[in-house]
Formats: sequence, structure tokens, C-alpha cells
Amino acid sequence: MKVAIVHDWLVNYGGAELFVEYLLNIYPDAEIFTLVYDKKRIGNHFTNCKIHTSNIQRLPMASKLYTKLLKFMPQAFEAFDFTGYDLVISSSSSCAKGVITPPYVPHVAFIHSPMRYAWDLFFDYRKRSGKLTRFFMNRWIPSLRLWDYVSSQRIDTIIANSKFIARRIKKFWNREAQVIYLPVDVSRFNPNDKEREDFYVAFSRLVPYKRIDLAISACKKLGKKLVVIGGGSEMDNLKKLAGNHKNITFLGRASDEVLQDHLQRCKALLFCAEEDFGFVPLEAQACGSPVIAFGRGGALETVVNEKTGLFFEKQEIDSLADAIIRFEKLDSEGIFKKEEIVTHARSFTEERFQTEFKKAVEDTIEKIKIF
Repeated sequence: MKVAIVHDWLVNYGGAELFVEYLLNIYPDAEIFTLVYDKKRIGNHFTNCKIHTSNIQRLPMASKLYTKLLKFMPQAFEAFDFTGYDLVISSSSSCAKGVITPPYVPHVAFIHSPMRYAWDLFFDYRKRSGKLTRFFMNRWIPSLRLWDYVSSQRIDTIIANSKFIARRIKKFWNREAQVIYLPVDVSRFNPNDKEREDFYVAFSRLVPYKRIDLAISACKKLGKKLVVIGGGSEMDNLKKLAGNHKNITFLGRASDEVLQDHLQRCKALLFCAEEDFGFVPLEAQACGSPVIAFGRGGALETVVNEKTGLFFEKQEIDSLADAIIRFEKLDSEGIFKKEEIVTHARSFTEERFQTEFKKAVEDTIEKIKIF
């Protein structure tokens, strides 16, 4: 079977790119189609794959400026030709799901999220943008929304990574979506036999919507130790927020070994973002650590309240600080048991993902056979 995997872009390696590798474990001979590909920044992850890039790849500095070319992305993906393929799988949080396939070629789309900047986060993005960017957003986004809706109607089967995303798909595209949870890589994240120590961890890309500022401010307010792991555009702002507070430590981007060590030893992970799914809470739980998470989005489906973690209600400093105080009280009572936390995380296995995904593909192929 000749399989094509369509992914938004291959520029940095993160959770979405890990997902492509999960697909390649099922379809190792699949060819990849993507907007732009930066081999140097991606490293050795896809070196054995045949990768097709769009015409945008030919532009100077394409792998750095591609986010500025949103208006041209729909046409770039629609230009890919899938004649002769037996199956097309798209991995999309932007425009990849908008490819055009022949009627006899099944298209299964795994949606990490409908375009946030076109729909529910449009006003937030616009508020944080400069005057020129706002001008083009107001001019281009309405037509992009229309294309996004129309192109979603061409997909044979839509799979969402969480119930939260399935709801957004229904809201914006009026399509039903099957939910298949992503797996956690338990080979990278495991518990140890040591006692947890008196510090918290905040780990993610340091970008505004991750709300690492809440973790820093709450820990400053309570006098708690916090280790911030990750890099990104907000690093300088977050360091200014932390000031010279001796309890706040920044490690920057860290290796898997350093990350796992801190997740194994920390009192809990502080997870302040509204995520579509979120690998990080599961990675922490796979290491045996509970999670204090914002009670909205994918975390509601990966954290079990008062068993593997605790939720706070508002993205506000006081709400998180109150949750930390409640957590420490429950933790002192032995509520959070490492064995139960690890068992829960390990239910999100790659074997389970593969079984469910292959079944969805088989059902799709069977469904379009009548044509």
C-alpha cells in the first residue's frame, strides 16, 4: 500500500513531529509531504524518509519566514498530487488537512487542533500583534476561515486527539470526530525509587500561551522552589518576572536525561496552559509525579483529579497558589500514590494507539469501497 503522510511543516522537533514518527512506525514506507523542511533543525529524525516539500520551500529563508506566509499555505497544500497513492493521512493543526485527494483515495485526518489563530484564539493573537500584522489578519483571516471550513468537508475520516478538540471540530467545521488519544513514550520517561523532593517543575516551550508566568508568580508568592525547563521567546520576560528570587531556577532547554531526572524528583509538575492534549502532564505522570493543572482542555482527559493530580479553576496567580496549598495538604495525607500515577500514564500506550488508528483507517477504506 502506497501511503502519504501530510504534515504542516518540519522545522522544529516537538510533539506533532513525534506523532509523525508514530505514524511511520505503522507505515514505515510512507512518503512525507510538508510545507517546508529544515533538515538541520529537525536533525536525524526523518533522514530515511522520502520528503516532498511545497513550492514555498524554494523561497529564501522559507523555513524561518513560513509563518508569515499563511495566506499562501492553502494553495501550497492543494498543489500536492496524490494520484497513485492508496491512503493519505494528514497530521494537522494548520493547513495540512486541506489537501485534495482523488475520490478513490481515502483521506484520514488526525487533527491536533483547528487553526487556533483563525478561530478561538484569533482575538488573543490580534491583541498581541503589531499594527501591520493586525492589518493583514483583519484582511486575510475571514477568507482563511472559509477555506478552512470548506476543506474540512473533503476529509473522509476526522480523528481528534481529545474530546476537547472534537468539540472544537464540531463547533467550527460541523464535523463529527473520533477521539484517539496520543501515546506517551514510556521508554523515555520512567519512575525511580527515590522520594520526591521539595521543588516544583514547569516544563514547556516558553511562549505566552503556556502561562509559565503563573507558575513563577505563584511560587514567588508562596515561597516555593520552582525549576523552569525549556526555551523560547518568553525567556527574558520570565527571568525579569522571577527577578533575583533564589527559589526560581531556569535550566533552559534540557536533555531527556535532565528532564526525566527532574520529573522523577519533583513534588509536582505545574501545568498552566489550556492545551489541546498535552504530552507533558503524561510524561510527568509516567515518571511518578502528580500534576497541578489548569482545569480546562486536554488536561481534563489525562489527569485524574485527587488521584494523579489536582486542577485549578482560573488562569490566575491566586487560583494556582490555592491549588498548590490544597495539593500539599492532600499530598501529606498520602493521596497521590506513585504506583497509581504511573499505571494511569502507561495506559496511554503506543500499542493502544496503533490498534485504534489502524482500525479507523480500515473502517475508512471499507467505507469508500462502494465508490
